[in-house]
Amino acid sequence: MNLIQQILFALSLVAAVALFAKKIREIRRNILLGREEDLTDNPKQRWKNVLLLALGQKKMFRNPLVAVLHFFIYAGFIIINIEVLEIILDGLLGTHRLFAKPLGSLYPVLINSFEVLAVLVIIACVIFLARRNVLKLKRFISKDLDGWPRSDANYILIAEIILMTLFLVMNASDTLLQQRGAEKYATHATGNFVFSQYLHPLMAGAGNTLLSAMERGAWWLHILGIFAFLNYLPYSKHLHIIMAFPNAYYARLKPPGVMDNMKAVQVEVLYAMQPGLAPAEPPTPQRFGAKDVTDLSWKNLLDAYSCTECGRCSAACPANLTGKKLSPRKIMMDTRDRLEEIGRYINKHGEWKDDGKSLLHDYITAEELRACTTCMACVQECPVSINPLDIIVQLRRYLIMEESNSPQEWNAMFRNVENNFAPWKFSPEEREAWTEG
Repeated sequence: MNLIQQILFALSLVAAVALFAKKIREIRRNILLGREEDLTDNPKQRWKNVLLLALGQKKMFRNPLVAVLHFFIYAGFIIINIEVLEIILDGLLGTHRLFAKPLGSLYPVLINSFEVLAVLVIIACVIFLARRNVLKLKRFISKDLDGWPRSDANYILIAEIILMTLFLVMNASDTLLQQRGAEKYATHATGNFVFSQYLHPLMAGAGNTLLSAMERGAWWLHILGIFAFLNYLPYSKHLHIIMAFPNAYYARLKPPGVMDNMKAVQVEVLYAMQPGLAPAEPPTPQRFGAKDVTDLSWKNLLDAYSCTECGRCSAACPANLTGKKLSPRKIMMDTRDRLEEIGRYINKHGEWKDDGKSLLHDYITAEELRACTTCMACVQECPVSINPLDIIVQLRRYLIMEESNSPQEWNAMFRNVENNFAPWKFSPEEREAWTEG
C-alpha cells in the first residue's frame, strides 16, 4: 500500500508541476506579444526595487496595520512552504517526518515557528474576509469586482484558512499518536508543538486507527490543496505573488512624471516646425498610440498580469472619486482579460489573427480614457509598481491621432496649437500683447 501511495503522490506532483509550467509558458508567450522595450539598465537599482517593493512590500506600509496583516499571509505563504519540501520528500520516498532526526532539536523549533505563522495567516485571512464581506470597504464593493473577481479573492482567503488548519490538524494527530506509542509515529518523536497541542482534547476520544486516518487525511488534503492552489494561481489575481518580483525588477526607473514621447510623433512635429532639421524620409509608424494589447509594450502586459486588484489606484483616482467611469484597476483588469482572450485564440488556432475586437472600444471606452487627468495618483499608490497611466495615454493617442476622436473643446485647442502655436486663438505676433499697460 505504501508503494501505491508513493506512485500516486509522484503522479500528482508531476501533473501539478506540468500543468503549472504549461500555463506559465502561455503567460510568458502572451506578455511577449507586446512591443519590445529595453528595461535592463541599472541592475543595482532594479535589485533594490525587488528587495524593497516585492520582498519588503515597502509601499504597503503606508497603512501599517494592513501591511502587517498582509505580511503575515505573505511570510506564511513563503516560509511554510519550506515545510512542504519535507512533505514532498516523504511522499516520494515513503518516509515520515524525514527531517526530524537529521535536524534534531532544531526540528521542533522550525515546526513551532511554522505553526505560529499558520495561526497568524488564519487570523489575517479572517480579518481580510471581514473587511471584504462584512465591513465592505468601498474599494472592495466597486463594480470593477462584480462577478468572478470578487469571488476569486474570497476563494483564496478561504483556501489559505483551510490549508493552515489542515497543517495544524496533521501535527496535532501526529503528536498525539506519538504519545500513545503508535507504530511508525513513536519512532519519530518530536514532542508537542506550540499550537496544535491544544487540539489534542478534541481528538482524545478517537482510537489510533481513526487518529491515523485523520493524520493521513490531513497530510494528503494539505499537499493536494497546495498542488491545486499552485495551479489556481495563474488564473487568479494572486498571480501577483509570483509576478511582483519580475515586475519590480523591470520597473521603469525614470521619474514618475516623465512620459515617453513617440519618436515618430516628434519627427512629424519637427518636420512641420523646422523642416531643415527633420530626417529626409521620416519613418512611418505602423500605428500612433495603441488600439489593442499587441500595440502596448511587453512591460504594460507584465503590469496587467501583476495587478493585485487591490483598488488602491482607483481609490486615489480623482476622476473615479468624482463619479467618472474611469477606474485604473479596471484598465489593468481589462488589459489582462483581452490578453487572455488572445492567448486562448492562439491556443486554439496556433497563431494570432485579427478577431475583429480590440482593447479600445470593446473593453475600454473613450469616456473612461478622457476622464483621466494624468495626475499620476494611480502610479504613486500601486504597491507593485504598475503604471495604468501609460496604457491610458497610449490608448488616448490612438483615439486622437488615428481616429480623430476627441471632444469638440479639445479639437478647438488642437487647431489653435497647430495654427497659432498656443492653445488660444491669438496670432503668434500678439502673444505678448497682454503685457502692454
